[in-house]
Amino acid sequence: MEIKAALTGNPNCGKTTLFNALTGSKQRVGNWPGVTVEKKEGTYKNDPSILIQDLPGIYSLSPYSLEEVVARSYLVQEHPDVILDVVDTSNLERNLYLTTQLLELDIPVVVGLNMMDIVEDKIDLKKLARWLNAPVVEVSALKKQGLESLMKQVKNESAKKEQKPFLFSRSIEDAIGSIQRLLPETKQTRWYALKVLENDSRILEELSLSKTDQQKITKLREAIENEFDDDIESILTAQRYDFIEKLIQDCVKRKRTKHAMSVSDRIDSIVTNRFLALPIFG
Repeated sequence: MEIKAALTGNPNCGKTTLFNALTGSKQRVGNWPGVTVEKKEGTYKNDPSILIQDLPGIYSLSPYSLEEVVARSYLVQEHPDVILDVVDTSNLERNLYLTTQLLELDIPVVVGLNMMDIVEDKIDLKKLARWLNAPVVEVSALKKQGLESLMKQVKNESAKKEQKPFLFSRSIEDAIGSIQRLLPETKQTRWYALKVLENDSRILEELSLSKTDQQKITKLREAIENEFDDDIESILTAQRYDFIEKLIQDCVKRKRTKHAMSVSDRIDSIVTNRFLALPIFG
């Protein structure tokens, strides 16, 4: 039986290098339908039953760029068997922001920690796996190390039904649950509910909710914004980064001082991206 694995990650995380190492010459290159974004797919050279779809490098699943639209559409509409999330270990905090979103898609996730050989920090892989509720494998795409272990986890996780997400604060989780009950039965209901809460225009257009349901959702959104005294996107972004910060404090031992973005800078980097469709990271 064929296993469809979606290869995701931030730009410049080593994803393309890993794709080439996994597929070798067994790959096809074209364009995604209707757009000029390059589409690459191939089979794992040691197991042709695993089809790897190389998605465009993205920073988030909020579709503010063409690459994000393509990647999100594939993950939501095609619903692959497993997501292989490539994380640049030298930029762990930035890369894990996308990971927190992938965990919400009800698709099993395998995290490949790339470039571990060039970082001085010590990362507890077992703790990190517990925080993410997902397998974490150390790899070096450039040196072709850890590939067999990585793909073994991909094959194992593909048999699972869903991925357990990380949780927001109680009031937000209650709102997500309330919205889920308003939505039609579909895969990834939690993810859809979260996007509706975020006031995602593409999802709202797709769902065509009644005016009564829209009013209920607006009240839920306004209640959360009043509680936290901020807009919904900034609130959710802040809670993702709070989760990542706690994760890093528990899992990573720093060997040298690194520049860290403030919480407000990190939120601005995501929200600003909404308008510019560009990463604004320090």
